[in-house]
Amino acid sequence: MKEVFRWGIIGPGRIAKKFADTVAGMPDNVVEAVASRSQQDIRALKEVMHTDKVYSSYEEIADDENIDAVYIATPHRYHFDNGMICLKRGKPILVEKAFTVNAPQAEQLINLAGEKNLFVMEAMWTRFFPILKTVRGWIEAGKIGNVELVQSTLGFVAEWDPDDRLLNPELAGGTVLDLGVYNLAMSQFIFPDYPQAINAVGCIGETGVDTAISVQLDYGGGHLSHFFSTFMTKPLTQVEIYGSQGHIIIQPDFYQTESVTLESGDDVETVTEPHALGGFEYEIAEAQRCIRAGLKESPLMNHQNTLHVMRMADEIRSQIGMRYSWE
Repeated sequence: MKEVFRWGIIGPGRIAKKFADTVAGMPDNVVEAVASRSQQDIRALKEVMHTDKVYSSYEEIADDENIDAVYIATPHRYHFDNGMICLKRGKPILVEKAFTVNAPQAEQLINLAGEKNLFVMEAMWTRFFPILKTVRGWIEAGKIGNVELVQSTLGFVAEWDPDDRLLNPELAGGTVLDLGVYNLAMSQFIFPDYPQAINAVGCIGETGVDTAISVQLDYGGGHLSHFFSTFMTKPLTQVEIYGSQGHIIIQPDFYQTESVTLESGDDVETVTEPHALGGFEYEIAEAQRCIRAGLKESPLMNHQNTLHVMRMADEIRSQIGMRYSWE
């Protein structure tokens, strides 16, 4: 029987609750403790986060010797600071996307993890879905020929709330870091090298953050990726991978998809793989596997993947004039 893997959670918001619910459904994982600096109802917090242990500081949870790894789910402005607290105290970390606000922060976290001989991974949950193994298999088998183009769209109409993390510049709001990282990660899934050229346009909204972006990534050799992310409308949120002999559609909503379709000539094949517990279970299991195996990064979402995404996000924000005053 496997020893139970014990998680600590920093930032008990909506995403963290989904994480905690998933952990509660996995027989060899438990939420050992949660840390929150806000004045929440402790009894209610214990119930929704499936734990009896609540800390009021992040330092306390990082010092808990019973915790095997810490999941960081605060707004991404604080990922760097929270990650540094944990790594300096010897805790492996799983960090929600966007991994950090910018590439220099990401490099510092990854470098410190290397110095401390600790595991760190970005929680880009889409990259761990079993259905992506089907996509990879189709591509490697030449089902669509040479892959030439990736297109993706992602968006929704954001509720107008200047204080919400989506629109608040103090919380590193904007489409690049909230949505665009999904598109970038999917581009990197198909074209793992850093693009030779990036061209971006975007809209800056009333609160001073980007509310829509359109980006083209040129990987050389005729390999292109284009994506659109927005808080202003609800596009068809799918990924299309075009090859010389056909194409693959990662079905809506691609960031949480359970279904992919292959179209080649007259042949159409759709494969569906329902998530066992909602989707978070795959990144949780991968982090657990890597930590128990003594790995410092996951081959499915390695440090280079994360650094490429953060560097591209930096360049996109630079091109559209989106920089936070506190950076």
